[in-house]
Amino acid sequence: MRIRLVAALTTAGLIATTGTALADTSADRKIVQEALDQITTSGGSLGAQVRVTDGHQRFTARSGKAELGSNRRVPENGRFRVGSITKTFVSTVLLQLQGEGKFDLDAPVVRYLPGLIDGRITVRQVMQHTSGLYDYTKALPLDPDEFEQIRYKHWTPQEMLKISTGKPLDFDPGTRWSYSNTNYVVAGLLVEKLTGRPYEKAVQQRILKPLHLDDTEVPGDDVDIHGPHAHGYVTVAGKPNDITRLNPSVAWAAGEIISTTRDLDTFGVALASGRLLKPAQQQEIAKTTAVSPEYGLGLQVQTLPCGTKVWGHGGGIPGYSSQLLTTPDTHKRLELSITSAPAGGDPNPAFVKLLNEVFC
Repeated sequence: MRIRLVAALTTAGLIATTGTALADTSADRKIVQEALDQITTSGGSLGAQVRVTDGHQRFTARSGKAELGSNRRVPENGRFRVGSITKTFVSTVLLQLQGEGKFDLDAPVVRYLPGLIDGRITVRQVMQHTSGLYDYTKALPLDPDEFEQIRYKHWTPQEMLKISTGKPLDFDPGTRWSYSNTNYVVAGLLVEKLTGRPYEKAVQQRILKPLHLDDTEVPGDDVDIHGPHAHGYVTVAGKPNDITRLNPSVAWAAGEIISTTRDLDTFGVALASGRLLKPAQQQEIAKTTAVSPEYGLGLQVQTLPCGTKVWGHGGGIPGYSSQLLTTPDTHKRLELSITSAPAGGDPNPAFVKLLNEVFC
């Protein structure tokens, strides 16, 4: 899998590659397991774990190894880096603040953070990836051989933002949709401005503690994943390299959170069922536009070929790819973590099979 801060596995890929819609039946554990096994034998993935909910049916499955050179299995509720699923946590906090009257979604960001970015860009455009801000991760040495240079580096949001604002906008604000991690660096800074405290404290206070997400953390400069976890690998100088330990400040509010499938499931249910947002903000987070037809505010909103609508987000960071997906009524849900293997391969066909079985 590619080394990226955005999702390596996406529902966009599903929509592009899925064939005939399947009948709407309960998820078959055997087929889910077959799909996971295909993911870990495709050559690009070492291990995988999934949590599936289909009505009253709930189960976990796993495949592959937790670590090269070991027969240890992937922990069924192991911790992993969730990557860009972090954005949904951040957007939820921002919308809570908007519901408290702290800011106007359609006001320019510079009203609250003077001089930070182009004065035309609104908060909504930042949250929906229609700002035009250059994605700072495109300028980072993220190929495995080069990533070692910055693997343990501490990054400040100001450094990441400087990379972006040193480039022209990709397009005029509001005219196109283009995924940019820079948007959620801005979102994190906005949370800090509005709350007067680090963004991670706001996430903890407003989401992690109320939902008792005890296995979820915002790690900052901590390079380790604490507790049971599977390892991710890349190839460096022709040899397998364990990429599990890294400084996640390079992702910050765009992708640094560590969690588990159980905690992500709790978060997804709370968000989709309206426990975290007021009704007006609940509508905003899932609102799409002609410019952004499949992305709300920090939330992917898509209809699969079989007609099932799903909410959620994908995530990718060196070593890990993840998915959080739920139907709006929370009847069908999936949380997935895949760890990368040093050999190349394409897990997407098996991923499509998995999503078809769970949601279609």
